Amino acid sequence: MPDDTVRSATYTVPCEDYVHVVEFSPYDCGSPASLLAYGGNQYVVVGTCRFKEEDTEVEGIEFTSLQVFMHGVRVDAIAWSPETRLDKLPPVIRLCTTAADKKIRLWTSNLQTNCDVKLMEGHTSYINHLVFEPAEGKQIASVSDDHTCSRVVSFDYWLEVPVTQGNAELTGFTGIPAVLKDDRVWDLDGNETTSFRLRSPGVSVFWHPEDICKLMVAEKKGTIRFYDLVTQHAILSLDSGQMPLMSADWCLTNTIKVGAVVANDWVIWDITRSSYPLEKRPAHVGKARHFRWSRANENLFATTGYPGKINSQLLVHHLGHSQPVMIGSASVGAGLSWHKTLPLCVVGGDRKLFFWMTEM
Repeated sequence: MPDDTVRSATYTVPCEDYVHVVEFSPYDCGSPASLLAYGGNQYVVVGTCRFKEEDTEVEGIEFTSLQVFMHGVRVDAIAWSPETRLDKLPPVIRLCTTAADKKIRLWTSNLQTNCDVKLMEGHTSYINHLVFEPAEGKQIASVSDDHTCSRVVSFDYWLEVPVTQGNAELTGFTGIPAVLKDDRVWDLDGNETTSFRLRSPGVSVFWHPEDICKLMVAEKKGTIRFYDLVTQHAILSLDSGQMPLMSADWCLTNTIKVGAVVANDWVIWDITRSSYPLEKRPAHVGKARHFRWSRANENLFATTGYPGKINSQLLVHHLGHSQPVMIGSASVGAGLSWHKTLPLCVVGGDRKLFFWMTEM
């Protein structure tokens, strides 16, 4: 498409550092605002977003920083827990992060001066993605370059660390982190855990939104498998026919749809019809990096290209259109997430968050 179709971001929010990952919470938090978390080189910021499309009294975007967690190392992935609520007294913030040190951190805060964090160590290589079980948030699953998908079943052992609120100065860790090991699978109090051995690096993992016994795992070599967590066996597999598969997503508003980016293409499956793609089209000139379904429209999805030296490309696609319905560009962008009810997605970048509203 010609360059004059490239749209500037609808809204931007300044940040104090490069943003490596950004995630809207997909769950109802008991507040009219949406929860958003983003991670930089040393910290995680948790805040709320409100847009003029939701509230006419808002001018554009209203972002409020709730708390800053000092992470101590680059943040690579973020997952929200369904237990997070802002309408409780006190409120509950719970999320997981992965980091360049190959550890998973589970954070729980009541938005006061302290929070609880647990460190889980076991993956032997880069952790690419993680997700909470969506019903109660009592389990997490993670995938890694070490060819494993691991499941953690309970959270009972905590370490208290200082954090800051709002835009206050960041503070560091104190004390010795609680680290538990068990060859890539963690069991914190004797409960059963699960580990699936993969045939190539795991790049994405998703839980079925209603059946918590079903887990989807995407592998870099181009295969997506669905596992039954009761029998611990694969029950279905999809084949992209090429590699590398860099990102996949399960359409949680219509779970027969699965999408991914493989090489520079986007690929869509209907899991009721075939294990081979229903549709495939070129997306980015270079390799594609992320694929995410919109939560507002089951036919809308976004892809990003690998960060270039200056800019990264965002494409928003609609299954009813042969060409992207929107093209955006972010300064060395990273991460991709959709708002839970609006056709709006966010990409992180160099000291900014970039938001695009798609006209439907």
